[in-house]
Amino acid sequence: MSNINLIIEERPADIGSFMVGRLLPFRGKRMVGPFIFIDHMGPAQLTGSENFDVPPHPHIGLSTLTYLFEGKIMHRDSLGTAIEIKPQQVNWMTAGKGIVHSERTPEYLRHADKSMHGLQIWVAMPKELEQSEPSFFHANEEELPAWETEGIHYKLIAGKAFGKQSPVPVHSNLFLLELKSKQAQKVNIGHELFGEAAIYILEGNIENEGITYEPKRILVAKESQLCEFTLAANSTIYIFGGDAFPEERFIYWNFVASSQELIENAKQKWQAQTFPIIAGETEFVPLPPSHPNFK
Repeated sequence: MSNINLIIEERPADIGSFMVGRLLPFRGKRMVGPFIFIDHMGPAQLTGSENFDVPPHPHIGLSTLTYLFEGKIMHRDSLGTAIEIKPQQVNWMTAGKGIVHSERTPEYLRHADKSMHGLQIWVAMPKELEQSEPSFFHANEEELPAWETEGIHYKLIAGKAFGKQSPVPVHSNLFLLELKSKQAQKVNIGHELFGEAAIYILEGNIENEGITYEPKRILVAKESQLCEFTLAANSTIYIFGGDAFPEERFIYWNFVASSQELIENAKQKWQAQTFPIIAGETEFVPLPPSHPNFK
């Protein structure tokens, strides 16, 4: 009997200057463990007259995780952080009670041809930490636990698994693993996982119970303890999940919270422009007039 409970395919979404493939939230599955939002950016080729520009916008109640496969993004936030994100690095920004950030093509690439490909992920925060102070953490590729077993290369991007722990300072029990195959190989890591679990197929494919699953989709497991499948040669997948929260999470635009009151307060603050500012930035993304329709 298959352990796959739900298949979520990418849906196109416009984030302003860029089209992405939206994976979470989904009407049939709002979250997987604490993971509440996943966008697949690209792959896209941009000319010298095209740039990735997301002006200052706010967040509450979540941590953002940016993980690039190709391209570079300049991150600036209201804490004073200004750092270039490069492929295989982890950008982890915790919003807590409120933070503002922008994401743009670095200045030295703005008139050059360039590529963009990666994942934008939001991880909801535990209720008791939703109003904590914002913070920022950046990890280089060599800081992330990585190992190889039976032709499969593993990397622990965030959380804990296989007795290892990523340096990314997460706020709840979770895991985000990258698996890359050199050859077709059966994988059984259910005993290493906990809570809810899902697989995102970036490239290649997965075979489970005689069915082959192609890229650009999430496979949500019924039971994390029964995670067994065959990974095709030259495939890349991401396994993520963890312990679900006992309370519901509400999401409006860039705001995530355990209560509608926190959402409403954040909306009013952004409209009044009383969130902290980013030094040197004058643009901002207006509050959308209605709740996004996540399908």
